[in-house]
Amino acid sequence: MDYLSKTVKGVFRNALDFLGEPEQFSKITKIVIKIALIIIIARLAIRLIDSIINKFVEKQKKSKSNIDFIRVDTMKGLMKSLAKYIIYFIAFTAIIKFFGIEVTGLIATAGIGGLALGFGAQSLVRDIITGFFILFEEQFGVGHYVEVDGVSGIVEEMALRVTKIRDFSGDLHIIPNGKISMVTNKSAGKMRALVEMSIAYEENIDDAINVLKEASEKLKSENDKILEGPVVLGVSNLEKSGVTIQVIAKTIPMEQWAVERSMRKAFKEALDDAGIEIPYEKNVIIQQKNNR
Repeated sequence: MDYLSKTVKGVFRNALDFLGEPEQFSKITKIVIKIALIIIIARLAIRLIDSIINKFVEKQKKSKSNIDFIRVDTMKGLMKSLAKYIIYFIAFTAIIKFFGIEVTGLIATAGIGGLALGFGAQSLVRDIITGFFILFEEQFGVGHYVEVDGVSGIVEEMALRVTKIRDFSGDLHIIPNGKISMVTNKSAGKMRALVEMSIAYEENIDDAINVLKEASEKLKSENDKILEGPVVLGVSNLEKSGVTIQVIAKTIPMEQWAVERSMRKAFKEALDDAGIEIPYEKNVIIQQKNNR
């Protein structure tokens, strides 16, 4: 214990003696200030480039040219990520020069420690390469509704190394690109809107189908989010209290739920106007007369 205490005191005393020299203290102070300035400039440069990229993307969206908005938003995240890594690398190389380390020498010695570094950076390289393949193959993009390895949600950002997915509860899932093994893109192509309407057994099925067909044609003319249909498929199930009629439509991506809500509302109102009863639970009371 005494030996450790003496050692700590000795190191502390030597540090004070070293800093007590005016030349050394001035030199260290200048290096610290320069490093702080480099970090501040790097952060400001990242913010500036992010702002420029955002303005450029918004300008492209507002232009009359026919562009893919999803691809533009996806590339926006990639450009921001790439610019950030480049600026951090430049700042790092500038800082290490203050410690007498030359970048050329560092690159030369990288061959010696490359094997050890390679094992540690395998996951990073895999994340970046996988990210490039996802973008190149257009597997999904920003704004798509996807399921990635059990996580479902909207792709909020695609960076060089990670993909950010926001689920419908509001949680943000940050997934390394190298961990993505299977993707289900639920926004590719036309989406299905499926609605099942039930009528009472006492009602005429053909009349109900005709009413739903008329309501479907009216809804198609009013709702531009519907690409195909709605088509009345017919009776899909016979339940305890009524007959189920199935109606299907095709919508633009991410609008299937809104279209389903509109279909249910329109069909309910049409059936009510036609006087066709929708089944609901009924309690039948049988009263036995007591003859005396």
